Amino acid sequence: MIRFEEELTLLQNHLLEMAGRVKSSIHKSMRCLIERDRSLILEVLADEEHINELEIRIDSLATRLVALNQPVAVDMRLIIAALKINTDLERMGDLAVSIVQRASELLERPPLEQMVPVAEEATLVEAMVEDSIAAFIDRDAQLAHQVLLADDRVDLLRNEIYESLATRMEADGHAVRRALPLLVIARNLERIADHATNVAEDVIFLVRGVDVRHRREQP
Repeated sequence: MIRFEEELTLLQNHLLEMAGRVKSSIHKSMRCLIERDRSLILEVLADEEHINELEIRIDSLATRLVALNQPVAVDMRLIIAALKINTDLERMGDLAVSIVQRASELLERPPLEQMVPVAEEATLVEAMVEDSIAAFIDRDAQLAHQVLLADDRVDLLRNEIYESLATRMEADGHAVRRALPLLVIARNLERIADHATNVAEDVIFLVRGVDVRHRREQP
C-alpha cells in the first residue's frame, strides 16, 4: 500500500511538472508574437519535446497503477482524471507550438497598425490554464467551476477578434497575409481554453464524483 501511495504521488508530481511546461510554452509563444522575439521559437519547440516525454511517462505509470493495484473509489477517479488531464495538457502544448509557428510567419512581415485584442484573449486563456491546474492541486471544485464560466468570455472575445480581422481584410487586401495567422492564433487560444475547461471538468469529477461534461453545474 505504501508503494501504491508513493506512485500516486509521483503521478501527480509528473502532471504538475507537465502543467508547468505547458503554461510556460503558452506564455512564451504569445511573447514571441507580441514582443516579436524570435529566440522564443526554439524554447517552445524544446518544451514540446519534454511535454511529449512526460505524456508517455504519465500514461505508463497510470496504466501500471491500474493493472497492479486495481484501485477503487477516489483513487480510481484520480487515475482516470490524471489520464484525461495528461491528454489535454499534451494537446495544449501542441497548440502552443502552432501559435509560435504562426508568430514566426508574422515576424517576417510588418505588424498590423492596430493590434486586435489577441493579447487580451491570451491573458484570459493563460488564467484559465493556471486556475484549472490550481483547482487540481487543491481539489477545489468551486475554482474549477469558475474556469467553466470563463470559457464563455473567451468565446466572446474570439468572436470579436474574428470580426475585427474580417473587417480589416475587407478594407485592405494587403492585410490578409498578416491577418490570417492571427485568426489561427485566436482559434488556437480558444482551443487551449477548451482543454482547460476539460481539466476543470475532470477536477469536479475527481472531487465530487459528478460528470459535468456537456452541461454546466450550478455552484
